[in-house]
Amino acid sequence: MTDVPSPNDLVLVCIIPQPRDLEIARVLGWYRIPLMHAPKVIFTDCLAFYQPSSFGREHRWKIEYVARVRGVELTKRKELLRDEDSHPRAENEYYKISLGNLINLPEPIAADKWKRITFFYTTGELLLRAHAIAELVIAHEEKALFNNTIMEYHKKYAHMQLPQEEMQLLQNEMMEYVLSLNALVKAQSRPGEHGL
Repeated sequence: MTDVPSPNDLVLVCIIPQPRDLEIARVLGWYRIPLMHAPKVIFTDCLAFYQPSSFGREHRWKIEYVARVRGVELTKRKELLRDEDSHPRAENEYYKISLGNLINLPEPIAADKWKRITFFYTTGELLLRAHAIAELVIAHEEKALFNNTIMEYHKKYAHMQLPQEEMQLLQNEMMEYVLSLNALVKAQSRPGEHGL
């Protein structure tokens, strides 16, 4: 499996709402995120796809696939789904994330207690060793490691040429967001509590 994320990759875990969306990712090589609901950082190394109940008994509530991110562009929904040009959100802006091949993980990662997931970040290392989605959460004590991952990631996209002040602000904002989300997920994944 040559395209499985490396341990240092920044991975965005995202919901793939319907089997049709998974087929679009597999055949056409892209995934969409509405601009108004997008997480703070879209330019990640990989996407991992969480499959909700719409995937049926055998495939629901788990992550089975991951794909490398090849590029990101902003476009309108009607440009992505041309057969739905009269859709109520046809004029809304979406991120179109171009993908490499969908890779089937060696073992699916089960949702376990929490089933309602939208977006969160993890690392390739956690993705490769997790058996349950709660294991993808980045621990507070790993903040420095995660911060280094973000900085390495930024170096890959240095052509964006953000001023240093803006990069520091983005980095701090991203870190606060990830740590607060991870703390919430950990708190909600305790026995007797509901998931996201």
